[in-house]
Amino acid sequence: MPTLEWIGKEKVVNHHLEVPYRVLERKYSFDENGQTEADNSSENKIIHGDNLEALKSLLPQYEGRVKCIYIDPPYNTGNEGWVYNDNVNDPHIKAWLNKTVGKEGEDLSRHDKWLCMMYPRLKLLQKLLAEDGAIFISIDDAEFYNLRMICNEIFGEHNFIATVIWRKNYAPKSTAKHFSEDHDYILVFAKNADIWMPHKMPRTEKQNKAYKNPDNDPRGLWRPNNLAARNFYSKGTYSITCPSGRVIAGPPTGSYWRVSEEKFHELDKDGRIWWGKDGNNVPAPKIFLSEVSDGIVPQTLWSYEEVGHTQDAKKEIKTIFEGEMPFDTPKPVRLIERILQIASDPDSIILDSFAGSGTTAHAVLKMNKADGGHRKFILVEMGDYADSITAERVKRVIHGYGEGKNAVPGTGGSFSYYELGEPLMNGDVLNENVGVDKIREYVYFTDTKTTLPKSSPEEPYLMGVHVNSAYYFYYEKQSVTTLNRQFLHSVKTKADAYVIYADLCTLSDTELEKYHITFKKIPRDITKL
Repeated sequence: MPTLEWIGKEKVVNHHLEVPYRVLERKYSFDENGQTEADNSSENKIIHGDNLEALKSLLPQYEGRVKCIYIDPPYNTGNEGWVYNDNVNDPHIKAWLNKTVGKEGEDLSRHDKWLCMMYPRLKLLQKLLAEDGAIFISIDDAEFYNLRMICNEIFGEHNFIATVIWRKNYAPKSTAKHFSEDHDYILVFAKNADIWMPHKMPRTEKQNKAYKNPDNDPRGLWRPNNLAARNFYSKGTYSITCPSGRVIAGPPTGSYWRVSEEKFHELDKDGRIWWGKDGNNVPAPKIFLSEVSDGIVPQTLWSYEEVGHTQDAKKEIKTIFEGEMPFDTPKPVRLIERILQIASDPDSIILDSFAGSGTTAHAVLKMNKADGGHRKFILVEMGDYADSITAERVKRVIHGYGEGKNAVPGTGGSFSYYELGEPLMNGDVLNENVGVDKIREYVYFTDTKTTLPKSSPEEPYLMGVHVNSAYYFYYEKQSVTTLNRQFLHSVKTKADAYVIYADLCTLSDTELEKYHITFKKIPRDITKL
């Protein structure tokens, strides 16, 4: 498979492994009763901070659990005048590039920088994606080719699903130098294309209007289908006599009847052939509305009539913020709803790590209200406006916004707002300031790739049991712990094998083998994600 090369690639391909795991510090919670310092146990999260570090911090709880990812990264057009900086000269990104790529970064082109920024973030997004999940990425021509190439590398070319074309403008731009760019792309990759299946789209009123019943067929509404097709069919070359007596010698040149002569007469006898009002038309098989699927397969061309356009999105955010326009490049809610219809279930986790104005959360809350679902959203935004714009929009959507005829009722719902906290490790030493609960969560995840279960009061050092192995974290902040015979007497959980973390171990190799114990020293044996 062809791969893309760029300056700095060797520095970022495995950079996600070196990103520190930081704890998430909840700053406040919000629900229909307003904002509170108390934890409302909401599963919806808005995280302010570097999205690379935020994604790393989500791994212990969410790796392999996110059903649908939508991201709208900077398109890298070079425009720096927006609230949402559209290139990689954002101070946060510049600082990260200088630190990660080093002196070599002085020679980076705009595209090199963008690829260096995107690659490790996509690596972590791939880890978070569920086996039956899919990622949708908005982009335009500036980086489409590069994005497709690195996604082939990270997700696997065989997991490419489609390139959706969204017509985002309803009128040509007269200021365009060459062509008016009227569309964006949405690149779709699955974690596993053999497993992932899109949901069918609901039938529209326009689609159903094609079904009529001019002959009062008791089976209800129907539409005519073409009897002829271009695919070769050995039994599809017979003549047909119409009720009017007109003989049709055979199908049109270069085509074949779809069914055999025998099958055709069966359909006609059953009233499933339409000959026209005078019985002289080319026969058309009837397709009954009652017999077609409840939905239609998603298509790759999305019109603004169906999913909205950029002006719709700007109007939405102006209404939410009472006439102000705090964010220049929002996406329409209907666009994200279309993605959620295709790729989420009522209880799915949805992630957006370039959250911008918070449209993804808006769409999730709106859909939950419409169908009674319990979808959960995780938004990550590194911009300073994460609270004042991203979270503020979600608050207003929950409570309701607009006035008079433009008033939109609240969706209800809740979320908690987080900042990135301290790293769990300071070099090779545990950062004890983060608390033992976070340390246990991290350690258990690194060993099992599963979420830490609730602790047992009977065995406070037991983290959990995974694949018939019991995991213990024998840790005390103020004292050195030792895996010895005394500690073994405190172990109550029966398992085929044991993984026990402690500062020291006085058991012999023979004893460890006898009791099927793997000893891991705190903290140097803690695996890097």
